[in-house]
Amino acid sequence: MPVSPERVRALHKYDLRVLLSLERLMQRYEWVPLDALKASTKLSDSELEYRLQRLIEWDMVRYDAVPYPGYALIFGGYDTIALHTLTKKGAVTALGSLIGVGKESEVYEGLGLGPVVLKFHHVGQQSFQAVRKERGYMPDSGHCPWVFASARSAEQEFTALQQLSPEVSVPLPIERSRHVVVMSQIPGVNLNRCTLEEPRPVLDKILENVRRAYAKGFIHGDLSEYNVMVDDSEVWIIDWPQWIGTDHPNADVILRRDIENVLRFFRRKYRIDYPTEEAVGLVVR
Repeated sequence: MPVSPERVRALHKYDLRVLLSLERLMQRYEWVPLDALKASTKLSDSELEYRLQRLIEWDMVRYDAVPYPGYALIFGGYDTIALHTLTKKGAVTALGSLIGVGKESEVYEGLGLGPVVLKFHHVGQQSFQAVRKERGYMPDSGHCPWVFASARSAEQEFTALQQLSPEVSVPLPIERSRHVVVMSQIPGVNLNRCTLEEPRPVLDKILENVRRAYAKGFIHGDLSEYNVMVDDSEVWIIDWPQWIGTDHPNADVILRRDIENVLRFFRRKYRIDYPTEEAVGLVVR
């Protein structure tokens, strides 16, 4: 869970200096040595010790003595830096309640100039190896902490939303800081949580949006009933961090998998038998 807004507001400039220094130094160190942190923050020994202890108690920083004594930024601290930046930019003025949890993210209501949604990308230890293996934007080897993997995931999603909106029905991208994407609030509910009175027009709209995305060079990569939002007969496709380009070596296989996932859902729940080849032909025409 992201740090509370009260903690963000209570953050002292020295706390922020420590967090930002850790973020920068973790590009070089898996665990940042105390001497490197002292040199970066230019705080006295006692001041730095006090700030580190407070940030550890707030679940923003972690200390470990293995393989050597050092400190690391964890998601609580990374959430804090991102929220602080988004608040300064005016993109977020309030953080609301949790509205969704995925394999690699948490989604919250919020306020900016109006109602918004904040998606915190949290690529965890278990999913990190799969992300590195399966997604082209992750490095094959080398040091890549989970917090930075999450930032790359958010960047990937923000890029897709920027390129697809408004031609494709996706959330409107508003701002991004590190691993947090701020986007417009979408009405309705997930496709898997509702019962449609007229399912065929909804299926047609989903396939049309898949076609429009494909025409712009994007394949969702993880499309299913869980990342389609429905409001009456309107649809939006959400969750784009795993998209691939239409020039990807496995583009045909992944596009077909996306389409078959959707068709399988409508076949199972609504007894709509839509041939896969016909749907694929519609998308790539």
